[in-house]
Amino acid sequence: MTGEEPLDTLDARLLLALTDEPRAPVAALAARLGLSRNTVQARLGKLQRRGALRSFERCIDPAALGYPLWAVITTRVTQRRLEEVAGALARIPEVVEVEGLSGESDLLVRVVARDAEDLYRIAGRVLAAPGVERTSTALVMRELVRHRLTPLLRRTAEE
Repeated sequence: MTGEEPLDTLDARLLLALTDEPRAPVAALAARLGLSRNTVQARLGKLQRRGALRSFERCIDPAALGYPLWAVITTRVTQRRLEEVAGALARIPEVVEVEGLSGESDLLVRVVARDAEDLYRIAGRVLAAPGVERTSTALVMRELVRHRLTPLLRRTAEE
């Protein structure tokens, strides 16, 4: 979405409706918003093409899979090997997200683990990835604010 116009009020209202009912069919969204089915379908298509509406993936608690520990591993990498590092990290199943950073660390790697020993193993795999220079691991003690966009959508929908 970089460089494109921000979402308008109607787009925000549509995304809020999807947030409330992620599996709602287009006809139900149209009825809820007082729009035609074609308008809603066209808006959804535009949002997907722009990258504003990503693929639908259910939020699964890793603890249900036997991975109750969360950790973040800040990582410093050799810059010219950044893509290689990203590929290596993507091949580690316990790596659930990687974000590029500015500042002292280059990457923020979110991982899940079965226990402390498993976390040690995973952190070792991250450190062993070609191009990784240094890591620092911190255990996530608890989630205080879950990833959310609904407050921003509400503000945009009301503008």
